[in-house]
Amino acid sequence: MSIPPPPGPQQPQDPQGPYGPYPAPQAQGPYGAQGPYGGQGPGPYGPQPPYGPWGPYPPQGLPPVNGLAIAALVLGILCFLPAVGLVLGLIALRQIKRKGERGKGMAVTGAVLSTVGLLLLAMSLSTGAVSGFWEGFKEGARDSVIASPDKGECFNSPSGSLEGETYEVDVVPCSGKHDGEVFATVTLPGGAFPGDDHITTVADDKCYELEADYAMDSWALPDDVAVYYLTPTRQSWSLGDREITCFFGNTDEQGSLTGSLRNDESTLDADQVAYLKAARAIDAVLVEEPEAYPEEDLAANGEWAQDVHDVLAEQGPALDAHTWPADAERPMADLVKELDSARKEWAKAADAGDADTFYVHYDEAYGFYDGPATVTAREALGLDTSPPADDSAEGGSDTDV
Repeated sequence: MSIPPPPGPQQPQDPQGPYGPYPAPQAQGPYGAQGPYGGQGPGPYGPQPPYGPWGPYPPQGLPPVNGLAIAALVLGILCFLPAVGLVLGLIALRQIKRKGERGKGMAVTGAVLSTVGLLLLAMSLSTGAVSGFWEGFKEGARDSVIASPDKGECFNSPSGSLEGETYEVDVVPCSGKHDGEVFATVTLPGGAFPGDDHITTVADDKCYELEADYAMDSWALPDDVAVYYLTPTRQSWSLGDREITCFFGNTDEQGSLTGSLRNDESTLDADQVAYLKAARAIDAVLVEEPEAYPEEDLAANGEWAQDVHDVLAEQGPALDAHTWPADAERPMADLVKELDSARKEWAKAADAGDADTFYVHYDEAYGFYDGPATVTAREALGLDTSPPADDSAEGGSDTDV
């Protein structure tokens, strides 16, 4: 099940500042979109794997899945033409043994389901008890075939690779080495199979949007980690699979992950959460920087600068009003002062009458974040103090607020 994630949605250009770097539309490198306080912008933190996790083709070196085994399983679960399902299951088992193909479990399950269906049909049993038994039996069989790991669980793929197609993964403890860690699941609506392109678009939008809910502090994410997703195929959709599974994986096909990457409200304290939530609010505005340069569209850039001013006017006082631990009071006060200075420069940029004036205040606004105030504040709060590597296409500052 699932298809490979293509490059994600277009991203705003790199603002080249301490809230950044935010990747340009074709930015390369994992987690290239960095924001103030280490927040992430919505969109791919590339590079996306060329064939993605579990695409429509099996991993190189693995035998293909027998087509008759899939058909037998579908007929068995749907209780449609049980005699045909039984015959296909038996034929599939012979072919699998002769050709060395995969799918024995599906063939056996399909044959067993079809046999049960034939018995029920022959006995003409249609009571509520039998009907309930049969529906429960089919549901359990279906779940065993299309089950995916849940949020917070870690797993290994059968091939050890995040390429190709798979029908199962092995859930393992996150404390040890593993191929992926699930950070979100998205349930698609029912109906006819919407097509691979539509599912990919939904996965792109939702997975990158939900990533920051699970990993609030992007500074704590290793540079070799990227976002992947597991999605339904046409075959698994027919079995009731409607779930997109978003997970972290290593950008190196031979690499793995060790330990959980989770850092959210279940693992962070209230002060850390308050800090990171403010960062996320500011990130959400900064990543909206217009693609057009001020020379091309000064009005759009002015409106965006005003939006940045407004969010700083909201989040700065919120951070100032928060009661911080004694060791963090001074560092946070210094950071709030820088935010206020930046806010004033964004206001001047918003009112600029020409591109040159806009750039002067734009650079000044970002210049306030080049000092050590961010690292000092994060250290006082017990957060990671190593800024993520700059992997954006156009470069930019590694500093962050």
